Amino acid sequence: MKINGNEIRPGNVIEHNGGLWVAVKTNAVKPGKGGAFNQVELKNVIDGTKLNERFRASETVERVRLEQKDFQYLYEQGDMLVFMDNESYEQLELPQEFVGDRAKFLQDGMTVTVELYEEKPIGISLPDQVTLTITEADPVVKGQTAASSYKPAMMENGVRVMVPPFIEAGERILVDTNEITYIRRAD
Repeated sequence: MKINGNEIRPGNVIEHNGGLWVAVKTNAVKPGKGGAFNQVELKNVIDGTKLNERFRASETVERVRLEQKDFQYLYEQGDMLVFMDNESYEQLELPQEFVGDRAKFLQDGMTVTVELYEEKPIGISLPDQVTLTITEADPVVKGQTAASSYKPAMMENGVRVMVPPFIEAGERILVDTNEITYIRRAD
């Protein structure tokens, strides 16, 4: 789908210089002399490189539509993670570094959303929150002020998180997978 250069918005994926780019920031500029243009900060979808480009209103760019599919996490096999398409039951193997540090939050049967471009996976998003059990929590330090009363705790997946002093080992908590922070006790 062709769009004008001044219609590019943050989050749009466009084809530019033979690559796929996602618009991170856009700024409409109207200089005193010459025509208006859209200053766009682009990030390469494949390798993560950044680029600043100017697009005039008269220029057209190809906007790319990504297919989003739900996959179920099955298991880890070496340094590969195996997912299953919820509709066709086909399996998809992704390298652990594709998911990054958040791979530790994957749980059996968890549904994730994979973004595909021409059947090739280019992005993955996990649920925003997961429930995990605390395996060990440091004791509360007496005389600690309320402002800094959070203490370190280890979760069942081996990730450390700061929790309030009333959280003990064995309790289940809700964790934000994007910020890796404690939200609240699990129900």
